[in-house]
Amino acid sequence: PINDLDFHPQSTVLISGAKDNTIKFFDFSKATAKRAFRVIQDTHNVRSVSFHPSGDFLLAGTDHPIAHLYDVNTFQCYLSANTPEIGVNGAINQVRYSSTGGMYVTASKDGAIRLWDGVSASCVRAIADAHGTAEATSACFTKDQRFVLSCGKDSAVKLWEIGTGRLVKQYLGATHTQFRCQAVFNDTEEFVLSIDEPSNEIVIWDALTADKVAKWPSNHIGAPRWIEHSPTEAAFISCGTDRSVRFWKENL
Repeated sequence: PINDLDFHPQSTVLISGAKDNTIKFFDFSKATAKRAFRVIQDTHNVRSVSFHPSGDFLLAGTDHPIAHLYDVNTFQCYLSANTPEIGVNGAINQVRYSSTGGMYVTASKDGAIRLWDGVSASCVRAIADAHGTAEATSACFTKDQRFVLSCGKDSAVKLWEIGTGRLVKQYLGATHTQFRCQAVFNDTEEFVLSIDEPSNEIVIWDALTADKVAKWPSNHIGAPRWIEHSPTEAAFISCGTDRSVRFWKENL
């Protein structure tokens, strides 16, 4: 299974992270190119991948508790030397760079959100039990790098202040306990989107007030598995175990 994908920030390259411990590079400008033109062989199941904004580095979140940093040009792998004590259940569900690459965040199976310095790769803040004993399934930065939005199998979506580690907002009312669900911002960061598994709906909250403002039937057969919003326009995609991808666009 392919666990995650990311686009290169400047060139027509797509990377995939998969359960066979590989990260593969695809050039999608070539209509005929179906094979990867480069392959990184990791030591673990690659659960999440994220390009540095420069495109020169990438992070791999794996079954190993520390994110693997790769130099894209040399394939050299680096591990943080300054790491907090992480238990046996520390596999990384998601890793994401901030907009400048100055920081990255990991969401782990042990329920923790950890913030890392993008240059030294040292852990600058660990929010243990961010989602209690439930898995933290996703985490992403706001564009101004002041906050992190996290999601977990405790059915909570939470906004954290990076400088203090303080919980700022909770977005409640969507149940996600089964799959590795995400919470994402829309393009303007006015709204937060996530998935309600039992009702098979996309749930939208006002990011500022944390009020639930909409619930839309996803029309997937079975709960949606993944949701991703465009960074530049009012559109997002959802996909599910029904093998379909649905494209949503705001009608003005």
